[in-house]
Amino acid sequence: MRRNLSITLLSVGHGCVDIYQGAVASLVPFFVAERAYSYAAVSGIVLAASVLSSVVQPFFGVLTDRRAMPWLLPVSTLVAGVGIALSGVSDSYTVTLAVVAASGVGVAAYHPESARVARVASGGSHSAMGWFSLGGNLGFALAPVTVAVLAAAGGLRLTPLLVLPAVVGAALCLPVLRVLETRLSDAAKSPVTGKDDRASFVRLSLAVVCRSIAFIGLSTFVSLYATERMHDSKAAGTAALFLLYLGGAVGSVLGGALANRWERVRVSCWSYLLTAGSIAGLLLVPGPALYLFVILTSAGLYIPFSLQVTLGQDYLPSRIGTASGITLGLTVSIGGLISPVIGTLADRTSLQTALAPLILMPVLAWLLFTTLPEPAVPVSEDTEPKGEDTDAEHSSVRPGLG
Repeated sequence: MRRNLSITLLSVGHGCVDIYQGAVASLVPFFVAERAYSYAAVSGIVLAASVLSSVVQPFFGVLTDRRAMPWLLPVSTLVAGVGIALSGVSDSYTVTLAVVAASGVGVAAYHPESARVARVASGGSHSAMGWFSLGGNLGFALAPVTVAVLAAAGGLRLTPLLVLPAVVGAALCLPVLRVLETRLSDAAKSPVTGKDDRASFVRLSLAVVCRSIAFIGLSTFVSLYATERMHDSKAAGTAALFLLYLGGAVGSVLGGALANRWERVRVSCWSYLLTAGSIAGLLLVPGPALYLFVILTSAGLYIPFSLQVTLGQDYLPSRIGTASGITLGLTVSIGGLISPVIGTLADRTSLQTALAPLILMPVLAWLLFTTLPEPAVPVSEDTEPKGEDTDAEHSSVRPGLG
C-alpha cells in the first residue's frame, strides 16, 4: 500500500475519532437548552471527558512503548463513538457524565498508538504528519455541524446515530494495519540512537498545557459567546464553533509545510505570538469580525499542533508512545480541568470576562518555546518505509520525524 494511501486512511480514521472530542463541546448548547444545565454543569461534562483522557492516555503510551498494540485503533474508535452516542439517551446527569467519560477513555486509548502507526506509515515526513493531524481537525470541524443537524431533526434523542462515524473509522484502519503489520512490529523492537532530553520535553509539555487551556476554553464556550454577541442566534454559535475547528484544519497543513522550510521551534514561536493578538481580537472587536478572529485563532493554535507531537517524540526518542501520550493526551486534556473555572466565573460575571485570561496562554507558550532547542533527529532502523513507492519529498527525508 502506498504511503499516501495509508496516511489518507489513517487521517480519515483520525477524523472519525476526533468527531467525538468535538461533539462534547458541540452538545453543550443543547444540554443547556433541553436540560437547563448551568454553565458550570456543562463544564463538568467537558471535564468528564478530559479528566479520564488526561489520566489514562499516558498509561496507554507506556503500554505501546513496551508492546505494539495496533488493535487499539479500531477498538478505541468504537468505544469513543458508543459513549457519545449514548450521551443523549438518558436525562440523568450522572449517566451522561459516565458515558461521556467512557468516550474519553476511547479517545485516550486511540491517540498514542495512532501516532506511532502514523510515524511508521509517514516515514518521517512533516507534511504527512500534518495531513494525519488534518484528519483530526476535520473531525472536530464536522462535529458541530453533525450535532446541529441531528439536534434540529430530533434533539438529543437522536445521538445514537453518532455511532456511525466510529463504525466507518474502525473499518478504514483495518487494511492499513494489515499492510503495516510487519513494519509496526519491527519498529517497536528496533533500537533508536539518541538521548532523551527530559528538560526540553517538560518545557514543551508546559507549552502544550497553555495551548490546551486556550483551545479547550474557547471550544467549550465560543458557541455560547457568539450566540450572545449575535443577538441569541444559535446558528451564529454553531458557525463560530465550526470555524474554530475548520481553522485548525488549515493550521495543521500549514504547520507541516512551514516546518519543511523553517525549524519547528521557530514556526511554533511565531504562531503563538500571533495567536495572542487574535484571541484579543476575538474577545474585544465588536460585530461579525468575531468570525475572522475565530479562524485566525484556530489556525494559530493548530500550526504548532503536529509539530509539538514530533518534537516530543524527538525529545524522547526511546519513549515515543509515552511522548505521544503526554503531548496528545495529558497536557491537551488538562485544558478541560480549567473549563469549570471559566464556567463558574462566567456564571458570576460574563463570558467575555471569564474568557479574557485566555489571551495570556499563547504568550506563555511563546515564552516557553523561546527556551527550546531544535532537537537532533533520532535514527531508527525501521522508520523509513522499505519497498514502497513514495513521493519526491519522502526520498530526501531522514528517518524519524525531526
